[in-house]
Amino acid sequence: MRDDLALISRWIPKGARVLDLGCGDGDLLAHLQDDRQVNGYGLEIDQDNIAACFAKGVNVIEQDLDKGLGNFQSDRFDYVVKTQPLQALFGPDSLPDVMLRVGREPISTFTNLEPCGRW
Repeated sequence: MRDDLALISRWIPKGARVLDLGCGDGDLLAHLQDDRQVNGYGLEIDQDNIAACFAKGVNVIEQDLDKGLGNFQSDRFDYVVKTQPLQALFGPDSLPDVMLRVGREPISTFTNLEPCGRW
């Protein structure tokens, strides 16, 4: 498991309700389900990742985050997690407000981008 996902998993208490935005192949939610008995859902757009989530027993919904989370009621989750790069979204500036609407605690990680060549 990636270091950031391992760290996040320690922050989430047993039995929490978790929404993972851009959940990828479902590694975090699968771990949280097994280790913390969370009730979680992942949102993902990539078909291969969705299939990987299903294979791991992760609840996943095919959804484009750029279209918002209007299909989720307010305060539905204890934690809303976003670990994929914000630059993958067209409108990342609205994401914090959306995360706070559907969940009590937002958790977001950021990639430390290093230069690829000589300056």
